[in-house]
Amino acid sequence: MSLLGNLVSQVARRAMDPEDAQRNPVNQRIDPRRTGGLGDILGSVLGGASQTGGYNLRQYDRQPDNGFGLDDILGGLTGGGLTGGNQRGGVNSNAGAGGLGDILGSVLGGQAMGGQTRKSGFGGKGMLIAALMPMVLSWIKRNGGLSGALSKITGMGYENQARSWMSNQQDNDNLDPNDISQLFDENEIQQVAAHTGANDVEVRQGLAELLPEVMNQLTPSGNLDNESEANEEIDQIINQLSSRLGALK
Repeated sequence: MSLLGNLVSQVARRAMDPEDAQRNPVNQRIDPRRTGGLGDILGSVLGGASQTGGYNLRQYDRQPDNGFGLDDILGGLTGGGLTGGNQRGGVNSNAGAGGLGDILGSVLGGQAMGGQTRKSGFGGKGMLIAALMPMVLSWIKRNGGLSGALSKITGMGYENQARSWMSNQQDNDNLDPNDISQLFDENEIQQVAAHTGANDVEVRQGLAELLPEVMNQLTPSGNLDNESEANEEIDQIINQLSSRLGALK
């Protein structure tokens, strides 16, 4: 079972929804602040999910990632709509970690979805979180994988927050968005803002909420027992994502 399958799939579903930009408009005035749980931006994408078998807020209650339609998402990316058909086109139909990279690559690359083509700059909080996902995964990989990233976080004084991310018994204690520049490059933040139509405040808020939830999902036992699996899945997603986006250029 994929560690990140449920999270990536739910984000992709919301980003693919033509009503995403209207329902969750970006560039609203928000006050960057430290939140808890799924937070403001991530919560609007995941917390209000209406699909059967939708996102599980508690990592220890996670269901199999394809329980609510990874294959349906893959089919939708090639023109079958959100619930769509058996078409696979050029999208890898593997519902494992590589398939997750395919999903993100197709969403971010502007693939045909439900008869429409998404283009760079299309707003919506689902698209914003989809764009932040590879940024977060790459950061974890650059810092030595799961344990290295957690060591980096705790070494910066966020030990209590990191402990909450791994815990099965408490909500995430998210980062302060004003501190995000200590972790992520300013140029990356600006690039995501330009690609999604969000502003840098929303990008920072999204990162402050998404990084904790990714860490949450990568530690289902509340410890580092799944580290090898987590690091392998991150590598597979990043490699597949790079391949997918490269093919779309």
